Amino acid sequence: MPSVQTADTTTYYVEAGSGHPIVFVHGAILDHRQWDVQRHALADDYRTLAYDVRGHGRTGRSVRRRYSIDTFVADLDAFITGLDLDRPVLCGLSMGGCIAQAYAATYPDRISGLVLVDTFTPELFDRREWFQRSLLLRATILPVRLVGYERVEKVMVWLQERIEGRRAGGDYENVEALRRDGPKMDTEEFAKVIRALASFHEVPISLSAITVPTLVLYGEHELAFVKRHAEKLGRELPDVVVQEVPDAGHASNLDNPEFVTAQLRHFVAERVAENSTVDGTRPREM
Repeated sequence: MPSVQTADTTTYYVEAGSGHPIVFVHGAILDHRQWDVQRHALADDYRTLAYDVRGHGRTGRSVRRRYSIDTFVADLDAFITGLDLDRPVLCGLSMGGCIAQAYAATYPDRISGLVLVDTFTPELFDRREWFQRSLLLRATILPVRLVGYERVEKVMVWLQERIEGRRAGGDYENVEALRRDGPKMDTEEFAKVIRALASFHEVPISLSAITVPTLVLYGEHELAFVKRHAEKLGRELPDVVVQEVPDAGHASNLDNPEFVTAQLRHFVAERVAENSTVDGTRPREM
């Protein structure tokens, strides 16, 4: 089983291909398989790597009593340095995008490009967003302990559809299939991960510190607050392209995989390569 030591846990990962590295970071309560389509497609030209974030998948549980986005950023840095990845492109979705943007703001010289998909910044725009991103997330912890995640998730999907519309979450079956076929998440790990995500608004991130070329993708039917954050990223990041993904909700890489893969391929081939040539730090072949 391929793995790398990251602080006090062993992180499981998969990789394919060769060339400039692209590191994929999945969303909460899922695992590395969320990026399988893009990872395999881009392996024709690049070294693609996806790992299971602490608490998820085959990385699984750890001894820490609490997690935070900063915990996950430290793990990501240990992953990148442990595998000696030379300025990879970092690609994160939802919670993975929170981790990726925090990493990019902290270590801008350690990556060559950033892709943020269906994600958000720490800022809370209003009380409705606070309810969705913080209060509602925390409220799932006790029910999950009592009846399990699968039952609670169905209620959450129903509630989300009442608030945002049926298409906002994307094709639920795509996400459900990944959860059904993957390793079951420990209940206590679920609680630690949800608390970390629900506290993301407390993480100080300076978007102006993210100087690498950045691609922001969001689904056409995405949650309203996620669309607002895509607009914010478009305004405040120094070097950014924002693109709507047609016929997609919150998991746009699963809802419209061909479009997302094409956008990633173009971004890495054109924007990242162009920037690397201009600043004199063109990524070495691996």
